[in-house]
Amino acid sequence: MTAAAADLLIDRPTMADGAALWRLAKDSKTLDLNSSYSYLLWCRDFAATSAVARDAEGEPVGFVTGYVRPDRPGTLLVWQVAVDAAQRGRGVAAALLDGLTARLAAERGVTAVETTITPGNTASERLFTSFAKRHGADLTREVLFPADLFPEGSHDPEVLYRIGPLTGAAR
Repeated sequence: MTAAAADLLIDRPTMADGAALWRLAKDSKTLDLNSSYSYLLWCRDFAATSAVARDAEGEPVGFVTGYVRPDRPGTLLVWQVAVDAAQRGRGVAAALLDGLTARLAAERGVTAVETTITPGNTASERLFTSFAKRHGADLTREVLFPADLFPEGSHDPEVLYRIGPLTGAAR
């Protein structure tokens, strides 16, 4: 955990955190907001591959949701990252991502991270670029889902960021 985020506890989400994760995603104003039900399911079914940052009162102030890809068991796909506005700029997202990947490297042998980012999402671009640098890992980018694949017609393309192999430099 970074010094700036040292007063936060990073652990696994529980079902009781689902509503707070939904709120954090909604308040981010950049994430695709899923149904509140999906965050409850995520906290039940993918808690082992996700992380939540808690403040001194135990309330969630940030999260990373992810899963290990079934066809690539050494790869963590990061689904969403969100941090409460009052906690931004303190290294919370980086601490969550570093903590989660360290845990999954130890528990499941994860050596790579993937995520998708829409063009212009500067905060996410910086987070994952700096993550790759901290871990001494290669970073490649390619469009995974072109805009025309999305049914609503107004979605930006999703660019796949592949990071790996992780060297453990930040672990």
